[in-house]
Amino acid sequence: MKRLLLLGGVTEALAIARTLGPQHVYSLAGVGRVPTDLTCQVRVGGYGGAQGLAQFIQEEGIDLLLDATHPYAAQISQNAAIAAQLSTIPCWALRRPAWQAQAGDDWREVSDWSALITALKPFKRPLFTLGREPLQHLHEIPPEQFWTLRALDVYPGNERCEVIGARGPFFIEDERTLFERRHIDVLISKNSGSTATEPKLEVARERGVPVLILKRPELPGVEREFESVPAVLEALSASDRS
Repeated sequence: MKRLLLLGGVTEALAIARTLGPQHVYSLAGVGRVPTDLTCQVRVGGYGGAQGLAQFIQEEGIDLLLDATHPYAAQISQNAAIAAQLSTIPCWALRRPAWQAQAGDDWREVSDWSALITALKPFKRPLFTLGREPLQHLHEIPPEQFWTLRALDVYPGNERCEVIGARGPFFIEDERTLFERRHIDVLISKNSGSTATEPKLEVARERGVPVLILKRPELPGVEREFESVPAVLEALSASDRS
């Protein structure tokens, strides 16, 4: 196989990394746990933008760049596409299909934080599942609201916000308990498309709780896009044979 630089960030990226030999590089931004049981090389940290990533590609003799970052990591995906162009190597991307609303869902798409806060005004007990971003806005919580934030790790909250540290996969019974005990009346989520976090949407549907969905960012075009790990692995195997 050509020397691959895999940009991680979603669960599927680790599944791909587990198939890679020592000549390949699995690159992580450093958020979350870093795997220590891989055969491939693991790199943690940023590159200093597209130019820095292009320099790394050229210095390390990378033949193929595979972007398997989170659907909302738009800047990283943009840097990847530009760096591949600068380095004249192909850029592929694993892009999860978005969740689709089902019968009984009350989904309301919002474009940014400002639109989200406006849409949130009628509610009292929101559950945020956006990662760490809401932590920057704890001082803005109106007196009539109490926020529950779920992130990968526990962070300090305040008198009107509790932060829960939890990592998926999440199970529907646990999500039902969370909604009931905290009297959640609105769910805030990215449309990550992850099966590991989908149960919260099922519970919102069951309870008739509206969901404020942060709109997916537009991502750059690449040479090839894939929706699943098997499709990526098949393409990598075919590339190795060619």
